[in-house]
Amino acid sequence: MELPAKAIRLPRDREYLDCVWDLLLNPAVRRMNQYVQHGSTTCLRHCLNVSYRSYCACRRLGLNYRSAARAGLLHDLFLYDWHYHYDVTGDAFHGLTHPRKALRNAQKIFALTDMEQNAILRHMWPLTLIPPRYREAYVIIWYDKYCGVLETFHRPVY
Repeated sequence: MELPAKAIRLPRDREYLDCVWDLLLNPAVRRMNQYVQHGSTTCLRHCLNVSYRSYCACRRLGLNYRSAARAGLLHDLFLYDWHYHYDVTGDAFHGLTHPRKALRNAQKIFALTDMEQNAILRHMWPLTLIPPRYREAYVIIWYDKYCGVLETFHRPVY
C-alpha cells in the first residue's frame, strides 16, 4: 500500500494505519498537506499527530480507538489557509466556524459514525459552548491543544 504524491511520515503502527488508511488515500485529506496549521506544521501533519495520539490514548483507556483515530484525522478538514481566511471571506471567527466546515467536508466524502461526527463538530470545546457527548472526543480535544502548542514551538509530537 503506497500513498500517492508527496510522502508523509506516518506512524509505524499497523493497527493504527488499518483504522485510517482509506482516509489517507483520499485526495481531499491529502490536500490538507497544502496548508500550514501551526508554526511550519501542515494541517495534515497536525491532524495525523492528533489522530495518532488520540488513538494511542483511547486504546490504553479501553475506548473506541478506531473512531478516535478517524475523527482525529478529519477534525480540521476545512481545506483553506486559516491565516488568510478573514482577508478572503470576512469571517473573523475561524475558531468557532471551522469544526462545522470540517464536518460537512468529511460527511460529503465518508460515512461517519455519530461518535466521529460529534468529535469533529465539538473539537474546539470549550471555545464552542456545547460540550461533546463522548469520552473519545475529550481525548481529541486534549491532543488537539497539546499538539498545537508543540507544533507552534516546533517540537516533535511523536
